[in-house]
Amino acid sequence: MTTTAPLGAEERTAPPAAAPGGRRSALGRIRTGNGLVFVLPFLLVFGLFMVWPIVQGLWMSLTDSSLALRDTSFVGFDNYTEAFGDPDVWSSLGNTVFFTVVSSVPLVLVALAMALLVHSGLAGQWAWRLSFFAPYLLPVTVVTMIWTWLYQPELGMANQLLDALGMAPVGWLSDESVAMWSVAALTVWWTVGFNFLLYLAALQSLPTTFDEAAALDGAGAWRRLWSITLPQLRRTTGLVAMLQVLASLKVFDQIYILTKGGPNGSTRPVLEYVYDVGFTGYRLGYASAVSYLFFALIVLVSLVQLRLFRRED
Repeated sequence: MTTTAPLGAEERTAPPAAAPGGRRSALGRIRTGNGLVFVLPFLLVFGLFMVWPIVQGLWMSLTDSSLALRDTSFVGFDNYTEAFGDPDVWSSLGNTVFFTVVSSVPLVLVALAMALLVHSGLAGQWAWRLSFFAPYLLPVTVVTMIWTWLYQPELGMANQLLDALGMAPVGWLSDESVAMWSVAALTVWWTVGFNFLLYLAALQSLPTTFDEAAALDGAGAWRRLWSITLPQLRRTTGLVAMLQVLASLKVFDQIYILTKGGPNGSTRPVLEYVYDVGFTGYRLGYASAVSYLFFALIVLVSLVQLRLFRRED
């Protein structure tokens, strides 16, 4: 019986050869090409409706472009210099900041309270959820029409309620000291439903082990809320606050329809001033400069908020 000698090193089966580098690079190019085919439509739309308008608007802010004139000349940073010295820009910016403060704070706190109320197991939760979120689904024209009737000086429900309480009527939209508060109340009622949903989703995703353990240790409901629930909602609160501040800074629709910036410009935000200058005063170049300064402010606010939230984390 013969035995087979062990194979030599040179006769052993060699491992499969790796694919040539050229083949790999060819496959990579094919995959990249296939990916570009799917991405190209989005890139075209994004470039046409986002990148190009941004570039065109930036160039327009450096010119004296106007709807009333055909010829356009390059003026450099003159529009930006004029904007820094324009008192209407600063007054509209002050109105925007004031509206952001008086609307963002209740939009965060009221949304949190509504979410906690529903999450606590209140009877008829579907009705509460529907009533809290339904106003958010209404278009801005419908909302402003409703609140215009509520704010009517003689027939509106707000002044009728004050009259029933023996109080003097209020010029909700005609009094300079009250008009912005009236717009803020409208905005809170209209948009709080979105923040309510964010908080409710966060509450439903929280683990219940910590709350149950604290309850077994004798902690009351308020103690568990302040020490367990609210700290776990810190990230959600940061997200809601950031989204709300950015949304409030860009306010335009409800103010333009409700008050058109009045009375005496007390409710005119920056975006309405840009609209008035560009499409009523026909100064597109100057309006573009103001809008880009406001865009820089929004970017700065966003960066500051992100930095603060990262430090808290």
